[in-house]
Amino acid sequence: MAKQIDYYVFLASPWAYLGSQRFAEIAKRHGAAIRIIPMAAAEVFPVSGGLPLAKRAPQRQAYRIVELKRWREYLGMPLNLQPSFFPIDEALAARLVIAARESGADAVALAHAVMRAVWAEDRNISDPDVLEEIVTECGLDPTRLFAAAEEEVVKAEYGRGTRQAIDANVFGAPSYVVDGEIFWGQDRLDFVDRRLARG
Repeated sequence: MAKQIDYYVFLASPWAYLGSQRFAEIAKRHGAAIRIIPMAAAEVFPVSGGLPLAKRAPQRQAYRIVELKRWREYLGMPLNLQPSFFPIDEALAARLVIAARESGADAVALAHAVMRAVWAEDRNISDPDVLEEIVTECGLDPTRLFAAAEEEVVKAEYGRGTRQAIDANVFGAPSYVVDGEIFWGQDRLDFVDRRLARG
């Protein structure tokens, strides 16, 4: 039976963006299934001691930029350090990812496209028209996906996923959970790889 990884994300996280494709490749190499779980930062942070970026100390904000530059160069990935549309409301995008997941579509690829839109393409992922473009670019049916994203069951699933994250002691994104073991941050992907190798 394939190992399942619970993949907790904030879709507007630059760290989730930096790790998204590498994570998908690691999971595929080990034959592991990914269950992507978008969560609401506004609910996760208050119960776990986290702070929104604007409320963090200046030193922490400055060092975040240093680290993003380092990882951008190391990975050779396009990344705009100050995107026009950040911070941003990602709720609709999150529900679209959940709707894709529930329909059996490649929700991880859609999530990466949303992240890339923020951090590499300077697009507004709170704009339904932009999200429709992204969904279409991923080869998915925007009419069906948007309709599903407005269903109460999908809205409830967004809240349930956030509560599941809190119950699992997840406090930030991206977080990868394998058999109850949490790996927080895209810089822990080597450890995820090793954990999956152990079976």
